[in-house]
Amino acid sequence: MLSTQAERLNFSSIVNRTEYPDFLDIQIKSFQDFFQLETKSEERGDEGLYNTFMENFPITDSRNQFVLEFLDYFVDPPRYAIEECIERGLTYSVPLKARLKLYCTDPEHEDFETIVQDVYLGTIPYMTPSGTFVINGAERVVVSQLHRSPGVFFGQSFHANGTKLYSARVIPFKGSWIEFATDINQVMYAYIDRKKKLPVTTLFRAIGFERDKDILEIFDLAEEAKVSKTGLKKYLGRKLAARVLNTWHEDFVDEDTGEVVSIERNEIVLDRDTVLDKENIEEILEAGVKTILLHKESNEQGDYAIIHNTLQKDPTNSEKEAVEHIYRQLRNAEPPDEETARGIIDKLFFSDQRYSLGEVGRYRMNKKLGLDIGMDKQVLTKEDIITIIKYLIELINSKAEIDDIDHLSNRRVRTVGEQLSSQFGVGLARMARTIRERMNVRDNEVFTPIDLINAKTLSSVINSFFGTNQLSQFMDQTNPLAEITHKRRLSALGPGGLSRERAGFEVRDVHYTHYGRLCPIETPEGPNIGLISSLSVYAKVNSMGFIETPYRKVEDGVVDIKNEPTYLSAEEEEEKLIAQATVKVDDNGKILHDKVIARMEGDFPVIDPNELHYTDVAPNQISSISASLIPFLEHDDANRALMGSNMMRQAVPLLRVDAPIVGTGLERQVASDSRVLINAEGTGEVLYVDANEIKIKYDRTEDEAKVSFDSDIKTYPLVKFRKTNQGTSINLKPIVVKGDKVTKGQVLCEGYATQKGELALGRNMKVAFMPWKGYNFEDAIVISEKVVREDIFTSIHIDEYSLEVRDTKLGNEELTNDIPNVSEEATKDLDEHGMIRVGAEVKPGDILIGKITPKGESDPTPEEKLLRAIFGDKAGDVKDASLKASPSLNGVVIDKKLFARAVKDKRKRAQDKDDILALEAQYDRKFDELKDVLVEKLFAIVNGKTAQGIFNDLGEEVLPKGKKFTLKMLNAVDDYAHLVSGKWTTDDHTNQLVSELIHNYKIKENDLQGALRREKFTISVGDELPAGIIKLAKVYIAKKRKLKVGDKMAGRHGNKGIVARIVRQEDMPFLEDGTPVDIVLNPLGVPSRMNIGQIYETVLGWAGQKLGQKYATPIFDGANIDQINALTDEAGIPRYGHTYLYDGGTGDRFDQPATVGVIYMLKLGHMVDDKMHARSIGPYSLITQQPLGGKAQFGGQRFGEMEVWALEAYGASSTLREILTVKSDDVIGRAKTYESIVKGEPMPDPGLPESFNVLMHELKGLGLDIRLEE
Repeated sequence: MLSTQAERLNFSSIVNRTEYPDFLDIQIKSFQDFFQLETKSEERGDEGLYNTFMENFPITDSRNQFVLEFLDYFVDPPRYAIEECIERGLTYSVPLKARLKLYCTDPEHEDFETIVQDVYLGTIPYMTPSGTFVINGAERVVVSQLHRSPGVFFGQSFHANGTKLYSARVIPFKGSWIEFATDINQVMYAYIDRKKKLPVTTLFRAIGFERDKDILEIFDLAEEAKVSKTGLKKYLGRKLAARVLNTWHEDFVDEDTGEVVSIERNEIVLDRDTVLDKENIEEILEAGVKTILLHKESNEQGDYAIIHNTLQKDPTNSEKEAVEHIYRQLRNAEPPDEETARGIIDKLFFSDQRYSLGEVGRYRMNKKLGLDIGMDKQVLTKEDIITIIKYLIELINSKAEIDDIDHLSNRRVRTVGEQLSSQFGVGLARMARTIRERMNVRDNEVFTPIDLINAKTLSSVINSFFGTNQLSQFMDQTNPLAEITHKRRLSALGPGGLSRERAGFEVRDVHYTHYGRLCPIETPEGPNIGLISSLSVYAKVNSMGFIETPYRKVEDGVVDIKNEPTYLSAEEEEEKLIAQATVKVDDNGKILHDKVIARMEGDFPVIDPNELHYTDVAPNQISSISASLIPFLEHDDANRALMGSNMMRQAVPLLRVDAPIVGTGLERQVASDSRVLINAEGTGEVLYVDANEIKIKYDRTEDEAKVSFDSDIKTYPLVKFRKTNQGTSINLKPIVVKGDKVTKGQVLCEGYATQKGELALGRNMKVAFMPWKGYNFEDAIVISEKVVREDIFTSIHIDEYSLEVRDTKLGNEELTNDIPNVSEEATKDLDEHGMIRVGAEVKPGDILIGKITPKGESDPTPEEKLLRAIFGDKAGDVKDASLKASPSLNGVVIDKKLFARAVKDKRKRAQDKDDILALEAQYDRKFDELKDVLVEKLFAIVNGKTAQGIFNDLGEEVLPKGKKFTLKMLNAVDDYAHLVSGKWTTDDHTNQLVSELIHNYKIKENDLQGALRREKFTISVGDELPAGIIKLAKVYIAKKRKLKVGDKMAGRHGNKGIVARIVRQEDMPFLEDGTPVDIVLNPLGVPSRMNIGQIYETVLGWAGQKLGQKYATPIFDGANIDQINALTDEAGIPRYGHTYLYDGGTGDRFDQPATVGVIYMLKLGHMVDDKMHARSIGPYSLITQQPLGGKAQFGGQRFGEMEVWALEAYGASSTLREILTVKSDDVIGRAKTYESIVKGEPMPDPGLPESFNVLMHELKGLGLDIRLEE
């Protein structure tokens, strides 16, 4: 029996390590929550798709006569399997249907009956079990977005003159932004949608605090004094807090309507802040006001000076004036009437339709402002606005803190589900508009929900999201690690996020809240650094979109090691003292140190264990998967670790894989969670194995056998040479043999960079760190020829070439091996469809798929048409449009596929009808057989029991209550798929079994219906192909790439280099026992780069190779130098790998010992074969007539200005003239030069470069009259 488990010796000091969550949870769970297909429709939560439907329905027409209500949605099974979609270039999607109810509320239309219909809303891309989407045949990933959470943010900025300006910004989930900010004059303004500003007090008046008195009372700033001659004397010398207004009414006649209108007029008698003296008192008495407002004499007055200043700047005095002022500011027009003016603020911030903070926004708002407003109240309230202003005033007076925008409590994750929800929202809102329009048009005729709905609306929005959105990305599929990392990526870019240009340093920086949530190491180098990050290994995204990380609780210095750890978000973690995972504890969890180093926010206090609140769960909690796969990461500089974790994703899967001797213990989990391998689903026995499939007979319990419709033998087909997105190949091989007993979760195969269920990206190589004849200068690598000979770094790459046959204006194109003006030799490998045979070796220029296309001649005359019809086409009518192998292609054809749409005549159509009828009859028999099996199994479960009354979904009783179950009774039920899940019997266990059985029956029936639909479609339409394409031919070519000079290689520590020389094995340096090394690295690449981890790995790797062991050395908790020394001593190899080497050429011993050992090396995707490129002549740019650039365009190398200087410096004038003219853009000179070379004549003089003509035209475009004089 083969050993399928590789046991590793683990150096970790942590005993009870927490299980990792499923690494793809962030994608798969989010999508499940969005669709909620597993949940019964009654139990669906208020989230995802269901929520989006509820937000957009019911829809009514403009007169509220007709109502379209949403009841439920469901999906049918996908038409094609995932593999078929990839082969045919289709989208893996499910048809979405909604059950809608249309009824009429108008008593006049009483003849209008209520209609309930299932309406098709289009096909929706569906997530594959590995967390990807197949769109037009390519696997794509929807990356999660990290964006600012809705809520309120307080910030500060500095004016040019040094004044601090404070602001409070309310960011909603949907709707207008509102910002409150101070200016240099200590006045507070409200900005709506970042454009129009108005004094805050104007906004107060508009939301119901009409008079100065109301506004001042909010902040408790004024006292009221009754007006009387004697009463006012005691207030002499006090300041007025509010204006004294003289108010009167004027009547006038409206010219348009002839009505008498009364209008209120105000006159300012005394302004605010006036100091009361005798004259003022007289004026107040004359104005006839009842009360006046005076400043309170208290210490807090100064704090609220800004409110008085703002009131001074406020141009309005009443609610009416305020709403009109706001209307003018926002609309730049006069308000038509008071109602419209009032409506504008309501619509912007207080209407559910237009504004929503969302659940998250409300939660953050309540948390920040200490409010207690219900989570269902998702619009702004007056209380919110007042509290924000009060907080802002505290901020101005330095009594509160500003928010840290980069704190992870202020940033949240929009996962796939949420992004899809918002796209559905857009689509459904568009659909609702057309539904309303259609309802308004159809007044008296009878119409149904189907007539109202256009399915294209929704699917076009969804398809454009998957096709063009910045966050829907072509999956990086180089190896399993690249896949899994891409799915766990978080991007701050994308719609509603940041842009590369605008993002400063702060956003990109590592923040203390990233601890355990976002990896501080793994991020791209270059313009996206810090904007794209990876989720840490233990992190989860909670229901509100905040990232949480687990901690173990500590009470009185005792760690809770019995229970599951607690997940905390960044906000909950504030002010908590948290210790490292490596603190020593006894068996009961008591901490054994007197003092521990803890972490609290961004600080590291040394404290007593009793003060601790939590400890970490694991040392690698801080990092992402890639960084956790680097052994001895603790000895590497962070910059190099970043390169290492990024380069592991570029490692090409090798033909012969090898798991690392020195790993970190995470390799198995990555391989299993990447969903590439096949795992056993339960305990059982292997019945049959070959290269293409594995059959396993599973042990089943009696209950499982009762409710299952499948046989207990399951067949697993193995993937053979499937092309990935990046052209690497997936090829799985079985690692079990016939007769093996398997257990649940056991790995059954290996391949695609995995070995025995562990990730295996590269190979273990015998390495020496020493210079070798200068060939490893500047990080270059010297490799032994043995590596090439034994295929150690050989990889297989697959290219897919496809050719479409279209219907052109001049006639149909055709696939054929009869191509005009092509030798027989060139077409010898083509079949009758013009496709190259499988197994043929391909060289550059070979025809892969032969195609002819009609030539664009003048239209034939009727006589010509007749002659052609009689004698057939003449050869000159078609031109060769075959697909030929590109210049650098060498390989073997491993597969070919031809898909064709059915082209039908009348006879064929009639035949199709008969075929479909026969097919339906055949499937009717299958449905009957399935029902018979169901009834038989059902009777076996409920035999002898009494029915409890079972209804179908129309409410009819199908199985009457109180009767004993009989076979006849069960057979009489027509449709088991539409029974309401009620109680069948009085026994709970039996009911559970029945429920599972009927659930399994529905799945089987669904599968059958899907298969029937697919076969019908194949008969009537043929292969489904994109629009306008009649046939699609595909050829797959495999290339075996050995390691070459120029290929890029790297270790796991950011130690990368290019292969500079492949040396004969006998010339390589060898050890004392004669063993030659495989690879020589430059020792100067280590000290300055500070990635000493590679040396630790090298030494431990050698010990492991000698002892036949594999190690797991988790990051920050790995093997220390004493443990490594103990192992090297046991293995009998020199400590630290220091040993003398001998020159392979002379046999002499080198002067100094070098470090020797075993290092894990990867071959990266940057291969010299893909980069090598040469051009003599080729395509030219249309306007400048200069050669194009780049390998893809078959372009040339640019000869830039600095290169021109070099030739000038040499005085190579003729060479320079030739390069700048005939080799570049002198069109006539090119042709003449060619002629003279062919005829063997001397080179002609160059003519005018085309770029000169371009310059002339541009000058003429400026209106200058330019002529060239001889």
